Amino acid sequence: MENTIPLKKFIFTLFIAFSSSLVFAQEPMAWTPDYELQLSDYQSPESEIDSTLTSYSIYSGAKIDFSFNMNSVSFMFTKNFNDKVKAIFQKNLAVLVAPDSLTANQLLQFGRYDFDLVELYSRKIRKKIYEEKGAFSDASLFQPIFNELQEEMNTVSAQVFKATDFGKDAELLQKEHNKVIDEINALSDFCMTCKPKKNRK
Repeated sequence: MENTIPLKKFIFTLFIAFSSSLVFAQEPMAWTPDYELQLSDYQSPESEIDSTLTSYSIYSGAKIDFSFNMNSVSFMFTKNFNDKVKAIFQKNLAVLVAPDSLTANQLLQFGRYDFDLVELYSRKIRKKIYEEKGAFSDASLFQPIFNELQEEMNTVSAQVFKATDFGKDAELLQKEHNKVIDEINALSDFCMTCKPKKNRK
């Protein structure tokens, strides 16, 4: 993404969208602590459970979305960007392919872990922005933060995916999932609707 920001005298319109894929017709579902993904959420036409299949796969459909639109004065005095960073799940892009219901549910457990991992890293991004955004910061601050934590998240997800053999090692996956939940709870000030405590470092 190009980082140049158009500027007109005292006001500019700023739009940043950090995402790995395009959003199509269906409205994405935001992460909430009260909802657990279901097989029915994997609504891509490519999703299927079919006994004739000899392989299985999952694309979780979860990602971090970051966008906002504000004038230069608002941007200068905004410290809390929590509600601009969203962990979302795109049902129409979420793919789950399995030969049987047992495998499908193992993959689903990994999908649930992955969506929570996306929320965790959304909170880490919110926290880092809150700590580093100053009155005279410009939009170039955000890209390195996003890139660094997005890469770290992808690495963690791939490592757990491999270590648990696509979620087949249920005990290890649950252990890793519990760690993510604990970290989410530890960053309670940085939920999407939260207002962090002042002078938090």
